[in-house]
Amino acid sequence: MKSTEIKELFVRFECATSELNGIECWSARDLQFLFGYSKWENFVKVIDKAKDACKNVGEITNDHFPDVRKVIEAGKGAQHTIGDVALTRYACYLIAQNGDSRKPEVAFAQTYFAVQTRRAEIIEQRLLEYERVKAREKLSQTEKNLSGILYERGVDDKGFAIIRSKGDQALFKLSTHLLKYKFGIPENRPLADFLPTISIKAKDIAAEMTSLNVQNKDLSGQNPIEKEHVENSSAVRKMLIEREILPENLPPAEDVKKIQRKLEGDEKKVLKDLKKAKTKKSKKKE
Repeated sequence: MKSTEIKELFVRFECATSELNGIECWSARDLQFLFGYSKWENFVKVIDKAKDACKNVGEITNDHFPDVRKVIEAGKGAQHTIGDVALTRYACYLIAQNGDSRKPEVAFAQTYFAVQTRRAEIIEQRLLEYERVKAREKLSQTEKNLSGILYERGVDDKGFAIIRSKGDQALFKLSTHLLKYKFGIPENRPLADFLPTISIKAKDIAAEMTSLNVQNKDLSGQNPIEKEHVENSSAVRKMLIEREILPENLPPAEDVKKIQRKLEGDEKKVLKDLKKAKTKKSKKKE
């Protein structure tokens, strides 16, 4: 395909998008012509193959191929509705994979949707990593605040470490030491640096509850505060178990420090590229 044809197809595919319930989608009726199919009946056969492929990988077909109605213009300004299918980006990708690759439009679509799907996956992964880093930072701040509150109530750093460890025991039903051994975490590193996001947030809410109740109940001394934190951690565990989540059985996550360095590196690269582009633009104006 020529460069001009590729650019034209790219624009056509991008302009054909719409939204259904806040989700990006394409009309199968519109996509029929973008894929080079002149007859709707022939394109429906490709859609059916794509639905089978979707079902075979365990996806819910109706989430990606919901039936809808499309209004079309008839003669003399009249309108009538016809059957249509709203297609997610993933659905379009499956249709492209099951289409006639001899058609240049289908060949283009195979690459287009593969690249776009992968781009969406990368963005989603980055957002999940960002959320985890922020959750870890929030837990650090919560524990710092809790440590300050406990210090004022007769609990030193050693006592705070014991209270936090007892909270882990109540939340995970394993000691901090055994959790680190189970997950392969270095002994000199904080447990939370290797926990999945939901476990980090679970520790955070338990610590927040302890901070609040220590002040509301006017607790002082290690033993009463330790009992309070264990009860709060147990309450959080109970909530997780009710939702069929066993925190000690969740797999460990990548070192959050590495994730943070990677995100910071990506941010620096983006800023550097923007700076280069700005400089280049300024030189052109001169």
